[in-house]
Amino acid sequence: MSPAPIYLDGFATLPLAPEAREAMLEVWEQPGNAGSPNASGERAAHIIADGRAQVANLIGAAPSEIIFTSGATEANNLALAGVAQSSSRSRPGRNRIIVSAIEHKAVLEPARMLEHQGFQVSIAPVDGDGRLDLGQFAALVGDDLLLASVMLANNETGVIQPVAEAAELVHAVGALMHSDAAQAVGKIPVEVLELDVDYLSFSAHKCYGPMGIGALYAAAHAPKPLPLVYGGGQQAAIRPGTEPVALIAGFGAAASVAREHLTVDQDHGRALVDAFVDSLAARQLRYRRLGGEAETLPGSIALQLIGVDADRLCALVAREVSLSTGSACTSGQIKQSHVLEAIGFSEEDARQIIRIFCHRYQNLDEIETAAERIVVAADRSRLAAGEVRQ
Repeated sequence: MSPAPIYLDGFATLPLAPEAREAMLEVWEQPGNAGSPNASGERAAHIIADGRAQVANLIGAAPSEIIFTSGATEANNLALAGVAQSSSRSRPGRNRIIVSAIEHKAVLEPARMLEHQGFQVSIAPVDGDGRLDLGQFAALVGDDLLLASVMLANNETGVIQPVAEAAELVHAVGALMHSDAAQAVGKIPVEVLELDVDYLSFSAHKCYGPMGIGALYAAAHAPKPLPLVYGGGQQAAIRPGTEPVALIAGFGAAASVAREHLTVDQDHGRALVDAFVDSLAARQLRYRRLGGEAETLPGSIALQLIGVDADRLCALVAREVSLSTGSACTSGQIKQSHVLEAIGFSEEDARQIIRIFCHRYQNLDEIETAAERIVVAADRSRLAAGEVRQ
């Protein structure tokens, strides 16, 4: 078998931490349903309680403020749709929602759904670095605002957003604040009290935990969202269903490791990114770094490779290096990312962008090798002058 590709697609998902794997295997060895009135059920309930405490500790929350979901997508939907539908009844006259232009589709799509239900949705623009324009955001905030949602770190550029500053503006008019923190939790310090958010969504597999589980933080003082599904009443009936004990154990273990290694991971990520761009420059590959002067996630970088077709490059190195680009395939058509469009990139420039996240378990040799392979592939992926691809 050929060796696995060097994995630089950490924005999409991260490797599973060994500690998380071990925690899940231990749970799977002894089945138990937390709702069962026996010793196995009691054991499962204790595991869930421990996992909830570990996840809560990662973001500075109380365990009772954590609602487990199937991932950040469900958490975002619960925060937007569930909160909008529950709060609009008790807050007449507040029917407007603000979302930033660079939100993940897991926020934009529920916002669009709410628009069809009669809510007014305003899109807050970003500046040329991909950071929320606070001046224009403030202009959108008014007494009719019910809920605003601004992601903590963007999943294509890595740019960290001014969530605390946005929350201050939102709370000044008595509205509610949500943040999709899927890309940030476990990679940078996240304290919900410092951010002053009412709701925060995140996902285990973006912080070295298992796929298939995420969480919504709902502050104790905030209105509880209406459930999206109905069932047996687990998790205060906000998100019913049998709890996935092993996944919760894995999430909890990953959260504990992330909190313990946060500073080391950040330093390691920065060193790997610096080595990567230095290697590209030494091989005379021209690039532009997205984000400008804005703060970005340690270990993350988005690059415009000047004159290079990024999709073609990714295809050429696919067996050796795993990368993502600034385009997205929808219904068989290659379309420009809405994030890059919001920042102001032309379609041609967007076709030249790759995004990279260097993870905890990588070393400098792998990064050097990946850079070398990318440079070689870039020479074979030049855009023809005046080329237009449909």
